[in-house]
Amino acid sequence: MSFQWPAALVGLVALPLLGGGWLWWERRRKASRAAFANPDLLPNVVDRDPGRARLLPPAVLLLALGTMIVGVARPQATVTVPREEAIVVLAIDVSRSMKAADVEPTRLDAARALAKAFVAELPEAFRVGIVSFASSAVVALPPTQDRVLVNDALDTLAPGEGTAIGDAVALALRVGAPQAVPGGAEPEEEPPPRTIVVVSDGAPDGGSIEPADAAEQAHEQGVPVHAVLVGTSDGVVEETLPGGFTQVLRVPPSPETLEELSETTGGRLVRSLDVDELRVVWEELGSRLGTRQEVREITDWLAAGAASLVLLGTALSAFLFRRVP
Repeated sequence: MSFQWPAALVGLVALPLLGGGWLWWERRRKASRAAFANPDLLPNVVDRDPGRARLLPPAVLLLALGTMIVGVARPQATVTVPREEAIVVLAIDVSRSMKAADVEPTRLDAARALAKAFVAELPEAFRVGIVSFASSAVVALPPTQDRVLVNDALDTLAPGEGTAIGDAVALALRVGAPQAVPGGAEPEEEPPPRTIVVVSDGAPDGGSIEPADAAEQAHEQGVPVHAVLVGTSDGVVEETLPGGFTQVLRVPPSPETLEELSETTGGRLVRSLDVDELRVVWEELGSRLGTRQEVREITDWLAAGAASLVLLGTALSAFLFRRVP
């Protein structure tokens, strides 16, 4: 236990002085009473002698005073509390193939809706970041607890070209990484657990980092990558070519890369857009939250204890002596 104002503890020196003063006064009172009255006649005047119980009310009140003095010193205790904070980074595929309408209204819109439903069910203390990726990966939103910002960032996602899955995972790792402590000092506590959720139709195309290399990075950092496969084998994308011609491209989903990501990092591949299937993400995070040390001020508890002791001392005095001190 530590104190914000330890100088206040000097006041505890007054307690034995007050206790000694009360005993001296009590003895003097008894001596004065004996000088003016016959002690043998006392039982005829008083129903009962409280005896040593007479010491209880002043002892309780002195204890209450001591508790108040300790409270004034503003004590702090280090307690072990459950951890609640965690970081989830959503990596959303916005490549050309995500414009396919085999999942209504489009793959991207379905992925957006799934992400919003997933975020809505996350514990409020979890921070959520968003990375979008096409031919390159960009940070759409750093990790935050503000769910309005998360939904707004998801609404701004627009289709592009390419599918740089490896770049997206590597960037998501950097986005969710703990911030460096100035001066190179070690952080005071263990950083919160992290996880990455990749929502994609799975066919890698472009990027500077291979998905396998990004998966190894995540594995080394202990960050599981969960993946959601979007799309069906009927997926097609129509594009208008110069001259007014229309090109139809078949874009079936490709789960192989997403399977490799999840297996390498200890995550899970989800082949459904049902948000219930993603509960494994926060269940897995919950299993890694653990506990942390926290310094809490306990002045309020001491104030409540002192008030209770004052009431107890008053009640004892009223019961034993039929008077309130």
